[in-house]
Amino acid sequence: MFSAYVEIIRMRFLMMLAYRVNYYSGILIYAINIGSYYFLWKAIYGGTEQLGGLTLTQMTTYVVVSWMSRAFYFNNLDREIANDIRDGSVAVQFIRPYNYIIVKMMQGFGEGMFRLLLFTTPGLVIVSLLFPVELPRDLSVWGIYLLMLVFAFLINSQINIITGLSAFFLENAEGLMRMKRVAIDLFSGLIVPIALFPGWAERILVYLPFQAITYLPGSVFTGRVTGNAVWGLIGLQIIWFLVLIIPMILLWRAARTRLFVQGG
Repeated sequence: MFSAYVEIIRMRFLMMLAYRVNYYSGILIYAINIGSYYFLWKAIYGGTEQLGGLTLTQMTTYVVVSWMSRAFYFNNLDREIANDIRDGSVAVQFIRPYNYIIVKMMQGFGEGMFRLLLFTTPGLVIVSLLFPVELPRDLSVWGIYLLMLVFAFLINSQINIITGLSAFFLENAEGLMRMKRVAIDLFSGLIVPIALFPGWAERILVYLPFQAITYLPGSVFTGRVTGNAVWGLIGLQIIWFLVLIIPMILLWRAARTRLFVQGG
């Protein structure tokens, strides 16, 4: 069964490879987006040396690595699942000799690997030449960051799968999916680092899984968090990964008694 899941990853990677030109153009789009944020933050800083514990160079690095990392962990698993439910093709998944949720996770990972190799990596190099980015010189920081990036992918995918499975009960989960995407971009620290949120908001976000997607890995990459504190952040990611397994399993089990076909 393990080999079957590996083959699923390979197939999704090859499928994405067939449309690689779209992602090459995406590097340009991300570069423009990052440039907009860079000049915005430069104006906000003015003569201020630090904001939220980040210098302008660290903020620029945070913006660059956060957006480039998004290319890896981002996927549309929620929309794929909702479409499977809408057209009735999910009914076939109940009788197939594999776990539907794991298959979707593997498909997302195959897509993520494609983006990491052909989007994130070259994009990070190109953007680093355009803006004042300070990359870590310690290889161990890169290793820890890649580990945290994997957990960021897992947690984001879990949230997507939970959102997609809600279509079993909502019939049309389009509004929920849009709200989820905005919530992740905002509350994960992609648009604004969580350290710059109002105190009351920051205290609330600490108890939500979103920070584990962007803010925690970005804090390690920029050097805002160092030493033994890094392992505490990884532990927090692991906890959220384990916690989110529970609603996925409960929703999938409940769906078996709820399924009705809207089309197909």
